[in-house]
Amino acid sequence: MNITIENTKSVIESWVHQFSDELYSWAYYKTSSKETAEDLVQETFLAAYHKIHTFQGKSQPKTWLFAILNNKVIDYYRLSARTTKNNFQLTEESGFELSDGLFNTTENWVNNKVNSIWEQEGELLDNPDFNLVMQYCIEDLPQKWKTAITSKYLSDLKADDICKELDITTSNYWQIIHRAKLLLKRCLESKWD
Repeated sequence: MNITIENTKSVIESWVHQFSDELYSWAYYKTSSKETAEDLVQETFLAAYHKIHTFQGKSQPKTWLFAILNNKVIDYYRLSARTTKNNFQLTEESGFELSDGLFNTTENWVNNKVNSIWEQEGELLDNPDFNLVMQYCIEDLPQKWKTAITSKYLSDLKADDICKELDITTSNYWQIIHRAKLLLKRCLESKWD
């Protein structure tokens, strides 16, 4: 099969029309979740688009796409096993408990040991699996906290703009950011090997 840069989009679109239903059926059979199956099929076509230059036509496109999908299903279960290993709930209440737990009864810092995962801190953000776990942790934050964190660190919005968007005071904003970061740290430590 001769796939050029110019016809990549049309080839992928053709495959989407031809194979989406079969890929979805297989993904649903493997995961029992409509949303997960849809996501996995979408990720499969995205991966195929980015790796189409590796498709040599030695197998049928359908076979190649199913191989990609099967790898996506394996990755999904691998990540699920890792993220459900310690089922820590990200709630506002747990965020308050975490921040309150930083001090003892005489209001001095509690001496906490540093988790060993942070020893490789510089390498973590280069690891796609770690970034996936972090994305899941961000998604699990309480809605207002997630909005504050993503607005500050991913969208680079200013604190005043975020306060207006969330209709909160500046001091409340900084408390939310602090507690959200503590929850993210706790989530990452409990779900990352």
